[in-house]
Amino acid sequence: MGAEAFTIHGTGATAQEAFDEAYKSACYDFGHRGYTGSMAEKNDFVEIDLPEGRAAEEYAWHLMDTDDERISDKWGPAGCLKVTKGEYLFFGSASS
Repeated sequence: MGAEAFTIHGTGATAQEAFDEAYKSACYDFGHRGYTGSMAEKNDFVEIDLPEGRAAEEYAWHLMDTDDERISDKWGPAGCLKVTKGEYLFFGSASS
């Protein structure tokens, strides 16, 4: 089995609320039967600080392209960047 890279935005008062919303959205869009290559494969996340002056999407792809150890495992946690108050970007690789 392979892996697919993904990004998905979530909103909520906290990163956990945003994660839960993004997870539900991915399950609706891609299914929840396994190997979707989406956020639906993730059970948790790791928050990563967004460096000043970097765009969230660009930085997420940079971390994925460089196999950052915090998010490189398709079975491990999703990455989480705080975009603005109440908006988060989740990303990583997921089993497909």
